[in-house]
Amino acid sequence: MVEEEKNYSKNLLGKTVVTKTGKRFGEVGNISFEVRTGELMEIVLKNPTTYTEGLDLEKDDHNNLTIPYSAVIAIGDFVVVSEEDIL
Repeated sequence: MVEEEKNYSKNLLGKTVVTKTGKRFGEVGNISFEVRTGELMEIVLKNPTTYTEGLDLEKDDHNNLTIPYSAVIAIGDFVVVSEEDIL
């Protein structure tokens, strides 16, 4: 029986968010999720780079830049996102 490795959302906090081409977006500051289902919805960026501030990203109620969780490609040492799915 193979045991799946679980990625708990709290383990994502503080990880650097990069695109698949290596552009740095910032760090994971928080994650919003659907309470009823537990589905992860958005990554809230902290310490956004000047590159991300120049993009037309969505913002939350506190004016923080957000990235839809559906844009996440991989999670390891970094959270890798698809820039095409964000813009």
